[in-house]
Amino acid sequence: MAMYVVGHKIPDSDSICGAIALAYLKNQIGEEAIPTRLGEVSPETQFILDRFGFEAPELKMSYAGEDVYIVDHTEKTQAPDDIDQARVVGVVDHHKLGDLTTSTPLECWIRPVGCSNTIIKMMYDFYNVEIPKGIAGLMMCAILSDTVIFKSPTCTTADIKCVEALAEIAGIDDAKELGMEMFKVKSAVEGTPARDLVMRDFKDFNMNGNLVGIGQLEVIDLAVFDDIKADLEADIAKLKEEGNRHSVLLLLTDIMKEGSQMLIASDDEGLVAKAYGAEISDSKVWLDGVLSRKKQVVPPLQEAFAG
Repeated sequence: MAMYVVGHKIPDSDSICGAIALAYLKNQIGEEAIPTRLGEVSPETQFILDRFGFEAPELKMSYAGEDVYIVDHTEKTQAPDDIDQARVVGVVDHHKLGDLTTSTPLECWIRPVGCSNTIIKMMYDFYNVEIPKGIAGLMMCAILSDTVIFKSPTCTTADIKCVEALAEIAGIDDAKELGMEMFKVKSAVEGTPARDLVMRDFKDFNMNGNLVGIGQLEVIDLAVFDDIKADLEADIAKLKEEGNRHSVLLLLTDIMKEGSQMLIASDDEGLVAKAYGAEISDSKVWLDGVLSRKKQVVPPLQEAFAG
């Protein structure tokens, strides 16, 4: 019976590239695996797939009765809706442990690094499987994306070394230059509906029994949002009401200035202010040095909700 390798809802490049890379590895070691996805491919991920000649994995939303290998999360809110009816046979992730549970033992590769694909590279090394040129390119780009071209506080020496090794396999002379090309694609927001932008990289979290949605848009200049910021603010307010969420936060991250403006729709802005020790003005706040949702945004907010 084949296993399905799948990332989180609203998949990013790590989830999509990771599913492809891990499924290939599993097939090479005699474990039949099929990469799938839980949502549409982002413009950045499509750029990566096109650059290295890959099709997007199959869109598959239901996994009841199937064997599933989870990539890039351990949160029920981000997993397939019927994950409780599936058999989770493995997890590869670089986030905090979530609330996903299993009825049988499973394979776990969890490391405090900047990207799941860094861990998948370690898995290739462990099994002594050669990485094909194209898959090396996918993995390299996913790491550059997740670590914001090494600027993110989540970035480790392991991530940098993996990019160097993968770039050599993929035949890429200047990985950082390719990373900037990717972020230029991410920065092209003109003509895209506000809802599509908010949902481009959006994750729900259970914070002490409260549903909190956090989106992030990483660009090379926040000026691209000048004409549409009001639309984004209106949309996160709608998203909060539609999903019965306590809060919806949208990070507009400037990778060159290395900080984020947070747009806030919340039942309690005071909680958000407490979490970041910041003064909120007009439901907005600038968070200097904040690039990582995983390391700099989620943990302090969870502490505020807990306490």
